[in-house]
Amino acid sequence: MKQVAIIGGGISSLSAACYLASQGFQVNVFEKNSTIGGRARQYKEAGFTFDIGPTWYWMPDIFENFFGDFDKKPSDYYQLDKLDPAYKVFFSEQDSISIPGTRQEIIQVFESREKGAGRKLEKLLHNAAYNYEIAMKEFVYKPGRSPLELVSFKTLPKVGLFLSSISQLASRSFKDPNLRQIINFPVLFLGAKPSDTPAFYSFMNHADFSMGTWYPQGGMYSFIEGLESLATELGVQIHTDAPVQEISVKENRAAGVKVGGEWIAHDLVVSGADYHHTETLLEPSYRSYSEKYWEKRTFAPSALMFFLGVDKKIQNVDHHTLFFDESFDTHAVSIYDKPAWPEAPLFYGSIPSISDPTVAPEGKEALIFLIPLAPGLEDNEEIRQHYFHKILDRFEKLTRQNIRDHIIIKKSYSVKDFEENYNSYKGNAYGLANILRQTAFLRPKMKSKKVAGLYFTGQLTVPGPGVPPSLISGNIVSKMIMKDLAK
Repeated sequence: MKQVAIIGGGISSLSAACYLASQGFQVNVFEKNSTIGGRARQYKEAGFTFDIGPTWYWMPDIFENFFGDFDKKPSDYYQLDKLDPAYKVFFSEQDSISIPGTRQEIIQVFESREKGAGRKLEKLLHNAAYNYEIAMKEFVYKPGRSPLELVSFKTLPKVGLFLSSISQLASRSFKDPNLRQIINFPVLFLGAKPSDTPAFYSFMNHADFSMGTWYPQGGMYSFIEGLESLATELGVQIHTDAPVQEISVKENRAAGVKVGGEWIAHDLVVSGADYHHTETLLEPSYRSYSEKYWEKRTFAPSALMFFLGVDKKIQNVDHHTLFFDESFDTHAVSIYDKPAWPEAPLFYGSIPSISDPTVAPEGKEALIFLIPLAPGLEDNEEIRQHYFHKILDRFEKLTRQNIRDHIIIKKSYSVKDFEENYNSYKGNAYGLANILRQTAFLRPKMKSKKVAGLYFTGQLTVPGPGVPPSLISGNIVSKMIMKDLAK
């Protein structure tokens, strides 16, 4: 039985572990932190429960397909509920939109704001659904080895959609700038500006409006616990508090990992940890990518997050609430073009206790704030507090309520924490941005160019950032390994 060492206990690692174990490998997962989940970990205090990482559950079909590969389904491990409304967007004190839970109701909301917008949205979503089908069947599950992977009778007619952007698509379709922002919003999950994201990625609007926004009871960590249970059932051995210190290479082949000062022999090594960090575990001559290469990549944002326990119920918000009352474009410049702390950031609020009474004590509320940031920024407590008060002032003004005097627990999380907890390059939160020059075969390779038997998975390789792509990434790397071993 071949033994595989998997570095990191994040989603892509656990996905790969499940697939490889089901194929008869002895799989050992080594996670540096005390709990698994990678960026999708959990924080608990005083009866409050918070997801530290992802809070959006989109593309439920990807989760169903994953569990289905093992003759399971998500409901075997967690309860999944559809949110209605899906989310709310504030544009000003006088202007906000709640996005309903069904496609037809969303079309009506668009029509109510701009005559003819409902019909245009219907057309956009029809095309987005087709793009989604092509993406899932032709692109997303490919290993990123060659540009020829992207060429087929179905993809050739879509070439033009890679030469225009999501923002151009939104501008052509709608006059109302706020409707345009709602169309642009989902591609932020790809870690790039809408103006830099190919229009083909309108399939994210299909994921948003047609497939809906879901919530696993107990939070996203319930999904992680489901992954852990499945992996354990398949025989995967998970080791926490076990940071990998080096990767052993013998005769140009991965031979194992060093954990806690001890060398543990394995036939193959797969890393779901930060790609740049993983290569520092190798001698320089075995690294596929130089420091200059990483410096030139466009990384998805980092984030400043706050986790608050509030001793009252919060009004005028939905489970997911977006605060777009400042300039989207100006904030984007501070993330991607001229990295700096933003003057007037957009931010996101998640209040899971609206949908799930188990995540906060009775009569209280669990609240998460997130500000997207450029990676690599200076990060200290003084800066964090400045931004805390900045967004809290706006939150209270827009939602017309005081919560400042009702905060009973508070924790922040930002660039330094991403670096420390995940060895994240420049403290990025989402990996490499999915822009055209970093799509598919243009992303870092899943297979080491210099070390046989060393593979990579996760959001710095294909297919890209996000929870569903991470699940898919584990699938892809496992198939690649099986194919290589069959040669």
